[in-house]
Amino acid sequence: MKRNILFVYFAFFVVSMLSAQNWDINTLHQINSWDGKFIRNYNKFISQSEPYIAIGVPVAMAVAAWAKNDKELLKDAIYVGTSVAGTFVLTYGMKYLFDRARPFETYPDRVHPYSYESSPSFPSGHTSTAFALATSLCIKYPKWYVIAPSALWACSVGVSRMNEGVHYPSDVLAGAVIGAGCAVANIYINRWLNKWLLGN
Repeated sequence: MKRNILFVYFAFFVVSMLSAQNWDINTLHQINSWDGKFIRNYNKFISQSEPYIAIGVPVAMAVAAWAKNDKELLKDAIYVGTSVAGTFVLTYGMKYLFDRARPFETYPDRVHPYSYESSPSFPSGHTSTAFALATSLCIKYPKWYVIAPSALWACSVGVSRMNEGVHYPSDVLAGAVIGAGCAVANIYINRWLNKWLLGN
């Protein structure tokens, strides 16, 4: 009886994993197939914009804080910058821990790579840092004119990575959760960091 129950659980687990894997590649195949000129150019631009925006925004905030001698803006810049940096470190550590092959390597007949990446696939680094930036900005500046463009940009980065053929949907979803989670956790870390760096 116990063996039968264990077999049923094992079979259910295997079927669930196969279904999830099929969903992953089928969804990616659909998004990767969006090849209209506007969609392709938009996704390429958004994908390439991520590192510049993720680094540029906190740096610009820090420069503005220094120029204005604004201690509160400096605190915000440190929080946003460390959210992005912490997410980057965690994500790339996880990439090499899981060591998942890129979808265009595993499914060359179903996924066309519009760009090439050499690092492992899971989780999506572009998506995680985009969501870390967007979430930290929304936490510090909870206004619609910050939340709406931040959310749109972060979600667009995730979609663009799939359209480019370099990430599975599960890579992107994991990246979004990691980025948003790091930004939330960093609220508490920054309380200590502000005391250490700024004395309050």
